[in-house]
Parts: sequence; C-alpha cells; structure tokens
Amino acid sequence: MSRSLLKTGIIGTVVAALCCFTPILVFVLGALGLASVVGYLDYVLLPLLGAFICITVYALIERFRS
Repeated sequence: MSRSLLKTGIIGTVVAALCCFTPILVFVLGALGLASVVGYLDYVLLPLLGAFICITVYALIERFRS
C-alpha cells in the first residue's frame, strides 16, 4: 500500500509543481479556449500541491516505519 501511495504522491507532486511553476497549463487552457479559468488556477493548484506533498511525506514515513 505505501508503495502505491508513494508513487501517487510523487507523480501528483511533480504534475502539480509543473503546472504551478511553469506556464504549461496556461498555454493548454488558452489553446482550448478556456482562458477564463486561468485566474482561478492558484486557488486549485497550490492546495493540490500541498496535499500531494503531504501524501508523499506520509508514505515515506510509513515506508520507513515498516
């Protein structure tokens, strides 16, 4: 269980970090005609990044505890 949780946490953290710190998602949403959503990305991506970091830390703690 902790292995799949760790994998999910790491992949989620990388994807959320890429979307937060690079304009990849802004270009994709602009190309799809959803540029009005770009203003709300910070309200979604930053909490997601924090949640995935917490999942990764929890999975690492569980892995070392076992």
